[in-house]
Amino acid sequence: MLQYADDVRTTTRSVPTQTTRPTPIPVAVHALDPLSRAGVVSYLRQCPEIALVDDRQPTGTGVALLVADTFDEAALTTLSRLVRTERTRVVLVLDRIQEPDLLDVVSLGVTTILWRREVTGERLRQAVRTADRGHGDLPPDLLGKLIGCMGRQRTGDGPDHPADHGMLPREVDVLRLVADGMDTGEIAGKLLYSERTIKNIIHTVTTRFHLRNRAHAVAYALREGYI
Repeated sequence: MLQYADDVRTTTRSVPTQTTRPTPIPVAVHALDPLSRAGVVSYLRQCPEIALVDDRQPTGTGVALLVADTFDEAALTTLSRLVRTERTRVVLVLDRIQEPDLLDVVSLGVTTILWRREVTGERLRQAVRTADRGHGDLPPDLLGKLIGCMGRQRTGDGPDHPADHGMLPREVDVLRLVADGMDTGEIAGKLLYSERTIKNIIHTVTTRFHLRNRAHAVAYALREGYI
């Protein structure tokens, strides 16, 4: 009996432990100059959760990281192809961008943007993960610029009654507070709703209007004159 118990203990100790590693995120780097591409690739190679793929092979999955000094016609052409043709989520890394161009970028559903001067390996990793989840990440100054340029583009031909055009008053209230920079908990407290209700409202808006995330929903609401 003692020998049997020893055998059981030995067998138990010998069972290997298995761990499951997450599938790496495929990332294609698109840069308008070789030096920028080399720098970004060097950063991303240090991230085990990222798998670099050939930018010449459209896959329609993963994340495309587009690097440019400024947002010009070439960058717009590349971005449009990635989003509309290849259906790829994009991280945009720029030195500068004009307000009308920013509006075009967000209208394409691209809401993860980094300034080149702020890029580090960790920031790139976070941005890739954010884009892969379909979320947005705009620098604070760009978010303010986005709201400002959309507000100036509004004219008197916007919808006078938002509810009559598909967006309910409480949806407009939530998006207005999102545009003010409030998070889910703050919005819930302000409107006296639960956090789950706020999340459901945002999800309903993004689904009904085929929007990618809450930043895209704010951009849509501003452009259409709801807020």
